[in-house]
Amino acid sequence: MLKAKILFVGPCESGKTVLANFLTESSDITEYNPTQGVRILEFENPHVTSNDKSTGCEFELWDCGGDPKFESCWPALMKDSHGVVVVFNADIPGHLKEIEMWYSCFVQQQFLQDTQCLLIAHHKPGSGSDKGNLALAPPLNKLKLVHSNLEDDPEDIRMEFVKYLRSIINSVSESRDREEMSIIT
Repeated sequence: MLKAKILFVGPCESGKTVLANFLTESSDITEYNPTQGVRILEFENPHVTSNDKSTGCEFELWDCGGDPKFESCWPALMKDSHGVVVVFNADIPGHLKEIEMWYSCFVQQQFLQDTQCLLIAHHKPGSGSDKGNLALAPPLNKLKLVHSNLEDDPEDIRMEFVKYLRSIINSVSESRDREEMSIIT
């Protein structure tokens, strides 16, 4: 059984917990309650298999609190992670600047590949935001960007997340294969 650890990070009030619950089919949260530290959601997705198709996949989704007061915990959260999803509220202009820091800390400092990172521009219900092109600074403009609106098109974000999980599992599988080959040789 392959296991993958995915971090959900980003600024406060960006929608990380709502998205995490939706994508893992966990409970619904109706009122805003800031995540304190981290919440770990374990799940399996039947639409995601490894390259050899015979191995099942388990995921840990670490929904990380966006408050900078938890920064001292970040190294522990990052340990052994396979992917990072940076979630931000596309309707808050300051979030565009903040996600540069999240990307730097959680992706670049861990030496993760850009393919192991997904950017989600979350639109809260009733925001009426358009999904136009966001002016992302380099290197964020090279990342896969997905718009999320759980009111208008919930299945679009689910399909994009499944594609992302597949790429992470393929990466984990290839890494495991390389490790096994290095032991043999």
